[in-house]
Amino acid sequence: MPRRDKRKYTDKQKRQAEHIAEGYEERGDSKKTAKRKAWATVNKETGGGKKSGSGRGKKMDTTPSKKGGKKGGKAAAKKKAAAKKGAKKKGAKKKGGRKKKS
Repeated sequence: MPRRDKRKYTDKQKRQAEHIAEGYEERGDSKKTAKRKAWATVNKETGGGKKSGSGRGKKMDTTPSKKGGKKGGKAAAKKKAAAKKGAKKKGAKKKGGRKKKS
């Protein structure tokens, strides 16, 4: 199977990857990067593509998704705080005005 071939993934895994990629795009990643990160997350959670045979069923490990959500939340909070600080500083500069020559 060539690289980037998604035929061996279940429909659920494909849906998960699409949803995760949308989240990365909302955070500002490019489509290509978002897609790559999404599939990496799906692979980490589910262990890759379809598995067959006795005893191959494994529970999903959702810790990568939780980690990403926490990271994104912290980053977004920092951006908002920085934007607020920047707005206050800009406002303070404008209030001073020009000095008159005497």
